[in-house]
Amino acid sequence: MKKYHIAVVGATGAVGAELLRVLERRSFPVASLRPIGSARSAGKTIRFHDDLITVEELTERSFDKIDIVFFSAGGENSRKWVPIARQAGAIVIDNSSVFRLEPDVPLVIPEINGEDVRRHHGLIANPNCTTAVALMAIYPLHCAFGVRRVFAASYQAVSGSGARAIEELRHQVELAAQDRQWSGREPSDIQAKPEEATSGKRVGQLTPQVYPHPIAFNVLPHVDVFLESGYTKEEMKMQNEGRKIMHLPEFRASVTCVRVPVYRAHSVAVSAEFERKISVERAREVLAKAPGLELVDEPQNNRYPMPLRIAGKDNCEVGRVRIDCAFENGLSFWVCGDQLLKGAALNAVQIAELL
Repeated sequence: MKKYHIAVVGATGAVGAELLRVLERRSFPVASLRPIGSARSAGKTIRFHDDLITVEELTERSFDKIDIVFFSAGGENSRKWVPIARQAGAIVIDNSSVFRLEPDVPLVIPEINGEDVRRHHGLIANPNCTTAVALMAIYPLHCAFGVRRVFAASYQAVSGSGARAIEELRHQVELAAQDRQWSGREPSDIQAKPEEATSGKRVGQLTPQVYPHPIAFNVLPHVDVFLESGYTKEEMKMQNEGRKIMHLPEFRASVTCVRVPVYRAHSVAVSAEFERKISVERAREVLAKAPGLELVDEPQNNRYPMPLRIAGKDNCEVGRVRIDCAFENGLSFWVCGDQLLKGAALNAVQIAELL
């Protein structure tokens, strides 16, 4: 088996660290590994298999003699460094949103459109994490019934914002637990002065850094930046990226993205309208056979997908499957997936495996 010289840009970040673990446990044929980071991260060591490897600073020579580069270091770094990596002869798998909608750049979920990898020109884009999780359930249903439009609400874990957000939630939970203003009080008492809660006074030192408001014991209907339409960029990705991945230019999706105080794994509540008549029984059959997806749908036994259950799992899970009350040919369901895996690192490695 041919082995590949691999570089990981953003190797010390949440996605980069997960990507290294995925490469290791899937026994990807690595001839050599070059972890790359910022000047601040350079000099740190990471473990890969039984070796300790020093993180190198990102420079124009970082991609010499490299076959495949995984980029997980944000849009600005991708915009600047991906062309340099391609010029050096490496194939880039990019996790940022910068190139996803470029017409000559494949945007790939291997279980859905893996064949698109064949038309790459040195660059393949990894989809948005929430889009990837949702489409794992939407696409097999589309193949059977023809999806027309989707209404969805996401419940997104803080790890989608990186390692700093994970630490922010952990820190705020610890402080809130120690805060005498919170402990031993009834919920009605805590909410008695909403102006204090919204100003941050009642939560003491829970001053946010990553998010505009405290995330502990809170939900924020705000993921990514707002557009003039009132939607956020994150909310438009399911429609725009879904059209490209499913080769479905008429696909429509109205989405509300919400950040929730969960460390890991995204959830999406989906109501979908289809062209052909649909039944719960047939939908369950389709979902149960879909690659990369597990049907967990026994509400009478309290079995349904949950972030705590799905964290660390490669497969996504779908449940709460039911006929939608608002559509003539509609289905509602709930899908969960580990966004650091299927939404990022795992999907990227699966793309590399197709090469």
